[in-house]
Amino acid sequence: MADQFFTVTQLAEELGLTPRALRFYETKGLINPGRAGKTRIYTQRDRARLILILRGKRLGFSLEEIKEFLDLYKADHTQQEQLRTLLRAVHERIHLLEEQKVAIDLTLSELKTVVRETEERLAETSGRLAS
Repeated sequence: MADQFFTVTQLAEELGLTPRALRFYETKGLINPGRAGKTRIYTQRDRARLILILRGKRLGFSLEEIKEFLDLYKADHTQQEQLRTLLRAVHERIHLLEEQKVAIDLTLSELKTVVRETEERLAETSGRLAS
């Protein structure tokens, strides 16, 4: 399996991406496929990096942040700096999401109050019109 290669189409289909998305990640320096003539050839390493990229996106990290995490692996094969940087970023992301959750809960509460008050006023107005 370590020697397995993928074409753009194969890897895109497997990961649920478009070939254009793969090329976009390449232009951003997140992956660097080899070439067989003009054909891009992706390795298991490229596949693993793409899985990490997609996970990072799902978790709300920017492509720049994801690239930083991935590039740290090249600089430190012990992964200590990469793991510390990732942990710091994840804590920041959790904090941001918790703040957003509080704001969303407050907004939902206010909207529900508006709905209740509006329905009460409509009921009052309808009652007066019926009289």
